[in-house]
Amino acid sequence: MNPSLALMLQLTILLPLLATFAIAVTGKKPNLREAVTISISLAVLYCVINLYQALKAGESIEVSWWELMPGLEISFVVEPLGMLFALVASFLWLITTIYAIGYMRGHGEDNQTRFYICFALAISAVMGLAFSANLFTLFIFYEVITLSTYPLVTHAGTDKAKQGGRVYLGILLSTSIAFFLLAIVLTWLTSGTLEFTAGGVFDDNVDTTLAGAILVLFIFGIGKAAIMPFHRWLPAAMVAPTPVSALLHAVAVVKAGVFTVLKVCIFIFGLDLLPTLPTTEFLLYLATFSVLVASIIAMRQDNLKARLAYSTVSQLGYITIGALLATSSGVIGSAMHIASHAFGKITLFFCAGAILVACHKSKVSEMRGIGYTMPITMAAFFIGSLSIIGVPPAGGTWSKWFLLMATVETGYWVVMVTLMLSSLLNIAYLLPIPYHAFFPGKGEKPENSAIKEAPLPSLIALTITSLGCLIMFIHPQPVYELAKAILTVSGVSHGQ
Repeated sequence: MNPSLALMLQLTILLPLLATFAIAVTGKKPNLREAVTISISLAVLYCVINLYQALKAGESIEVSWWELMPGLEISFVVEPLGMLFALVASFLWLITTIYAIGYMRGHGEDNQTRFYICFALAISAVMGLAFSANLFTLFIFYEVITLSTYPLVTHAGTDKAKQGGRVYLGILLSTSIAFFLLAIVLTWLTSGTLEFTAGGVFDDNVDTTLAGAILVLFIFGIGKAAIMPFHRWLPAAMVAPTPVSALLHAVAVVKAGVFTVLKVCIFIFGLDLLPTLPTTEFLLYLATFSVLVASIIAMRQDNLKARLAYSTVSQLGYITIGALLATSSGVIGSAMHIASHAFGKITLFFCAGAILVACHKSKVSEMRGIGYTMPITMAAFFIGSLSIIGVPPAGGTWSKWFLLMATVETGYWVVMVTLMLSSLLNIAYLLPIPYHAFFPGKGEKPENSAIKEAPLPSLIALTITSLGCLIMFIHPQPVYELAKAILTVSGVSHGQ
């Protein structure tokens, strides 16, 4: 193994951690503090891109930090699923940092240094989770993500923010300790290993009832995937500033959840064992229920961030469904949806924050005619909406296509109909917003329609992410190839 690649793998985790000290030291000089943040995010992105190129070239990249006992160690490996997550997270950290500069200054937020420190800590944990070689390592970084994002959720310091933070921390910690940790212990006792393994860690003679119970513990324990009824932390966390909402929904927390679900389904249970378990179908229909009900709840929300939060609960269900269907199309669709949803949803949250900063509006009912004053923002909102809905010319089209193919291949017609119905509901709760922004009713056009967009850094960020939605439709091959490579690593041929 190339030593420089091993170093780069470790730097993806350590650089954001080291950045926290530099950010703290430069905290009283905002320009320097934010220059440090952007420089480190560029360095992390550079390392991740180099690791991606090495992975494509067939390099094997592994690093071990500390062995607690034989078979239980903190170690990392570069493989396609983790690579996909790391590429999305590292790129969007850079873009979210640019956005945050405009938002935090434009909105006059307090404690901006603490914000950037916790942001960097969260990204360090995300990189550690993405490249985890085993469940033990993954669990450590999974918990660090929760703890490092808690101060971001409670950033405002108000009673409402503190209450939202308590719900956030309470649900995520209780599910991970009561269910996730128990599932890991039972996996260790049953299989003798926690290493992510092609084809899964359980042998052919495993008791399917026990394995099915462990699967339930995993799905419920990975609270960041927001499967109902463990979803309330996500809407509660919307009290946070919009850059934090973007971090939660696209860069770190929820993506860490569905990434972990995929990782467990593919490399702990394996795609051969998963369909034979007695609880898989129950969990599949539970995820389907989450998709539909969250979409219906989203339609009823007048607060834009609350509407987007319930939309995220629904969209995460798509990824869980793809994992539980245990087919090549399902895995490819879920992996691609991690990327397409990240770009689509972060665009929508960026737009929500831009509207708040520029027009001080947060309710959907207040946004008629806003396209006259914020044309770039609302055009970006339209593109992000198309990606979430899953229609051309936006990237979400391809991930939803593969997920629908997986339901057809497995004969889960109820799931297929629900996914299609959910997309129609996506149209109902997203598209009216940009439509009424540009085509308000009679007498609703603003008297003063002078352009008043958000600060330039925020505008640049949401333009980049909306263009990303379009690029992933026109040129989806890099994401598709990584998703397909997951099957090769897991020992499954595409088309199985």
